[in-house]
Amino acid sequence: MIDTRTHGIIDYVSGFLLLVAPYLFSFATGGIEQWLLQLIGASIIVMTLITRYELSIAKIIPLKVHLGVDLISGVLLVASPWLFGFDDVIWWPHLLVGLMEVAVLLMTNRQADMAPARL
Repeated sequence: MIDTRTHGIIDYVSGFLLLVAPYLFSFATGGIEQWLLQLIGASIIVMTLITRYELSIAKIIPLKVHLGVDLISGVLLVASPWLFGFDDVIWWPHLLVGLMEVAVLLMTNRQADMAPARL
């Protein structure tokens, strides 16, 4: 199982990587293949900042809501190259990150540990 603190770290890292992936892998053309990744990356960071768990700033939304959004965005990422017709341009980052997002969600402990972090 992945604890919620580790889930938060994975979210921040994957959100940032989704924001920069179109530039790193040369598909920053302004098309849906770019902005979908960046939109989901930004939403992952925002969700992480407002989820009721250790690494958030404002503990607004329940962890279960956060995980539900993870499921929806993961499935959308997996299907997006074929759903939106850009599979001939690029597909592997969307598929891999979507599968990773669903896998992390399935392995995450559903109970947030709200104890103060130890240094």
